[in-house]
Amino acid sequence: MPTPISRLFRETDSALRPRLISIYTLLAVMNIGAWAWAFLAFNGNPGLLGVALVTYGLGLRHAVDADHIAAIDNVTRKLMQMGQRPVTVGFFFALGHSTVVVVTACAVAVAATLLGSFEAMSSVTGVISTVVSSFFLLAIAAMNVMIFLSIYRSFRRIRAGGDYVEEDFDLLLNNRGFLARLFRPMFRLVTKSWHMFPLGFLFGLGFDTATEVAVFGVSASQAAKGLSVEAILVFPVLFAAGMSLVDTTDGVMMLGAYDWAFVKPMRKLYYNMTITLVSILVAVLIGGIEALGLIGSQLDLQGGFWTAVGSLNGNFNNLGFAIIGLFIVAWGLSYVIYRLQRLDEIEVTRADS
Repeated sequence: MPTPISRLFRETDSALRPRLISIYTLLAVMNIGAWAWAFLAFNGNPGLLGVALVTYGLGLRHAVDADHIAAIDNVTRKLMQMGQRPVTVGFFFALGHSTVVVVTACAVAVAATLLGSFEAMSSVTGVISTVVSSFFLLAIAAMNVMIFLSIYRSFRRIRAGGDYVEEDFDLLLNNRGFLARLFRPMFRLVTKSWHMFPLGFLFGLGFDTATEVAVFGVSASQAAKGLSVEAILVFPVLFAAGMSLVDTTDGVMMLGAYDWAFVKPMRKLYYNMTITLVSILVAVLIGGIEALGLIGSQLDLQGGFWTAVGSLNGNFNNLGFAIIGLFIVAWGLSYVIYRLQRLDEIEVTRADS
């Protein structure tokens, strides 16, 4: 009889429930373990626990980048066409990606400790990292707005009685994310979920997203303040735990969406529209607050609005709760709207491509 772990690799196993229980048990151990480590390392220091919460929130946000969604979507669809029922595509992708983040964050922390003079440069590097972070986040939001509008137009057309062309919609989804397009030839080599580990590692080498920059900046700044490398490793591990949770869930939901799509293509459209909108909202929230905080501090702007912005930037706890809360609210509202509008009842006409 296969063990719970071995069943995760049985891609043709039609019994999804035991495999889902196994993967989410593993994710629970990873996430709870990461937070237990954080509480042990930062016991009595609420400020560092606040930084840990934001780092975890950044991991959740990073998982809804267009590149992650596109890579997991492409491979899940391919493996299903091969007759498989993959539930760990997102998990292995996140593990590969996380390997780069953890190793690099550790290297940055060690380098900052050895340099010793990092603290004297912190004001300059702080401004640079904030500019890079907010720019990339707002750029990601802008690109995702275009993707969202394209999906929404398809959604409106089909809801109004237009034909649903599977190949046209898949082509639209395949255009998400720069790295997803760059590494598209690599997708042909993936025939098992665990093959996503090296692909996730390659994506991690790109360092093109602001959330990774933020994690490296946190590692360096805490190293300059004398925090041990062992304690600093809590930050990238929390980032990886949060990213793995959402990436895995994305893969599982994609599996469900493509299962549903054979009967209800509207669900596939709605799911992709929802996850893209969540990515936009979270990127605008974090990038906007960072950009406004930088403007306010550099120009010494005063007033209630700028005080609130400065408070959000200075209080990592609130920002971390805001990120996680936005995820919950966005998905909750999306589910309610889908049910209230009875989108499952809409008859969709499939067209030949």
